[in-house]
Amino acid sequence: MARKVFYSFHFDNDNWRAGQVRNIGTVEGDKPVNGNKWEEVKYKSDETIKAWIEDNLRDKSCLVVLIGEKTSERKWVNYEINRAWELGKAVCGVYIDRLKDINGNQCSKGKNPLSSYMPVFETSYFSSEYAYDDIKNNISDLVERAIKVRSQYS
Repeated sequence: MARKVFYSFHFDNDNWRAGQVRNIGTVEGDKPVNGNKWEEVKYKSDETIKAWIEDNLRDKSCLVVLIGEKTSERKWVNYEINRAWELGKAVCGVYIDRLKDINGNQCSKGKNPLSSYMPVFETSYFSSEYAYDDIKNNISDLVERAIKVRSQYS
């Protein structure tokens, strides 16, 4: 049975790339948030956003941070990382800089926002297609390793 995960990412920059990872299907990810829904949520109060995050983390075993060029700079990504850890969730990351966006562009590799959490997966492939396949072949194991690491801190 696939693990339930919550994907955390920079919505404006990486939504297309995140959709590619969600579509892999080897882990059960949260339902995609469309642009209209996120626009509605992000303009609410901080408490409303926190409640939305809390609700989305509730039945998940792992937070998977999809790391793009500016992911580490995002307030809510960092909040999700810390909150997931506080709730006893496993936390891991996948660099998605080599996946193409809606315009067919890759991005620069961003800073790892999980410097104190492990593990992070980084593909060795430069081709978007090979990078996708590499993520597809490794994401389930990454989530399982993260759950094992997290259990050591419970």
